[in-house]
Amino acid sequence: MQASNEEGILGQEIQRILNESPALAGALVGISIRSAETGEVIYERGSQTRLRPASNLKLLTAAAALETLGDDYVFQTELYIKGLQVDHVLQGDVYLKGKGDPTLLEKDFDELAASLKQNQVQIVHGNLIGDDTWYDDVRYSKDLVWSDEYEYYGAAVSALNASPNEDYDTGTILVEVSPGKKAGKKATVKMKPETEYVEIINKTKTVAEDGKKKIDVERFHGKNVITVSGTIPENAGQTKEWFSVTDPTEYALNLFEKSMKKQGIKVVGEKKQGKTPVDARMIATHESMQLSQLLIPFMKLSNNSHAEVLVKEMGKAANGDGSWEDGLKVAKSQLALMGLDMHTIKMRDGSGISQVNMIPANEITSLLYAVQEKTWFPAYLNALPVAGVEERMVGGTLRKRMKKTNATGNVRAKTGTISGTSSLSGYVTTKRGEKIIFSILLNNFVEEKGITAIQDKIAVMLADQENLLESGL
Repeated sequence: MQASNEEGILGQEIQRILNESPALAGALVGISIRSAETGEVIYERGSQTRLRPASNLKLLTAAAALETLGDDYVFQTELYIKGLQVDHVLQGDVYLKGKGDPTLLEKDFDELAASLKQNQVQIVHGNLIGDDTWYDDVRYSKDLVWSDEYEYYGAAVSALNASPNEDYDTGTILVEVSPGKKAGKKATVKMKPETEYVEIINKTKTVAEDGKKKIDVERFHGKNVITVSGTIPENAGQTKEWFSVTDPTEYALNLFEKSMKKQGIKVVGEKKQGKTPVDARMIATHESMQLSQLLIPFMKLSNNSHAEVLVKEMGKAANGDGSWEDGLKVAKSQLALMGLDMHTIKMRDGSGISQVNMIPANEITSLLYAVQEKTWFPAYLNALPVAGVEERMVGGTLRKRMKKTNATGNVRAKTGTISGTSSLSGYVTTKRGEKIIFSILLNNFVEEKGITAIQDKIAVMLADQENLLESGL
């Protein structure tokens, strides 16, 4: 039986939840609920209305990437030399060529530098060159606003990049602020990874234990200068902030130069960007984790940069053009083959950060039904945040939500939040064991307080159902 209205027990329960939420006054609501077994729609409200999905758009990007690249796909970073090597001296250049890997850490640059040393290179009478030409030179997606550029979630996209830790927020640096040795001293401010590419201005002061903790960390727009100001008590915990860098390629190249110095390798020439010559000799390759594993930090932590890298990589893999334009064409084509009506969807990026993205809730549940037949579906499902599970790389963005309910450890769903938009779409199993797909898109609200609670109540209500598919209407 297919539902196209709000009648029946399920409709009444959902309407009650919506009516209890004053934050939805004047807002737009799109809800689609269907059987995961048959694909049959069992409840819908505004499900054909195009709404902003925020990070629920990553559900589309992940599916298209898995279909285009495969769940065993890996990104490579290559190290080349060109020139004449006599004993320990290279009369020529060293090239670090990025191919999109969003998971490069400082230790990976150390390993690549060690490979250079294993090739007996100790002095480079030439230049150190970063090659990011695998993708085009457009750093930001079409609708990213300038005020998001310095935020970790608005980081620039490059084919040669670096991350500060195993969250893999590519193109960002982590700033850690701790109390100084005693009151009156400046706070201790550290960067991870340590790099000369970013400048820290420390305007802080450590105060007595009963003092006020008020730390402000700010990166100047368009500059790699971060100012830390304010007060921190002697016994206070550490404050952490992530910021993007202005040029990911220069950032990665700076870290690699640092790794070369650790190995005792000296570069006489300049550090700059360029293209690897076709006759250069490759001496080392670093491979990323497989896409099935990369999906975990991507989806669990809702990593915007990963989404945009995947879009460009789809374009590169399918058409030889690592651009948003070509990547989105490939993604849309794959999604259409999965049964989505791309004429009713506007997809402007891969992450959902654009306020111009639009999709009906019914198209999201249609996708979530279709992907169940794919060989890569276990990796897709495993990457979704799990409600109420504290472990960060399991619960992800849902680890603090729906705790101590029938949704805990049960609901697997993607969250999404941008200004005036909140979304939750995924899978839930009822008490009786019926598998349900749902999508809840909320748009144009003014007050954010209580918005995610609306989604949680609906998801928990679905998990509590004894006999949804037979009597839910």
